[in-house]
Amino acid sequence: MMKRFILVIIMMISTLGIYSFTNNALDAKKTSYASYYHDRFNGRKTASGEIFDNSKFTAANRTLPFGTNVKVTNLRNGKEVIVRINDRGPYHSSRSLDMSKAAFDEIGDISHGTIPVEYEIVD
Repeated sequence: MMKRFILVIIMMISTLGIYSFTNNALDAKKTSYASYYHDRFNGRKTASGEIFDNSKFTAANRTLPFGTNVKVTNLRNGKEVIVRINDRGPYHSSRSLDMSKAAFDEIGDISHGTIPVEYEIVD
């Protein structure tokens, strides 16, 4: 009987440990590369159903929920911008974010197609 009780306690501790790990992993900062949308996407529908506007501070990510605000920091110059996720993509394995041209220009040089970034979810 005591062995079962100890086993149940160990299982409860393990479950709580996994739960706290997954919550922290979701809030963690991540590094990757970001690119920006070409002007030809202006006026088209995004995956969220919203009409894309290259002058707004929005971005695409493969997994983050629509409406999530993300702080993106350019690792080359330290500049930051907050974008709202409203689309899916990018579909290139080396990038995690496709940003609107306005957001990309705020932290980087649009003459470069991609920039190294760190990004994290903000409230």
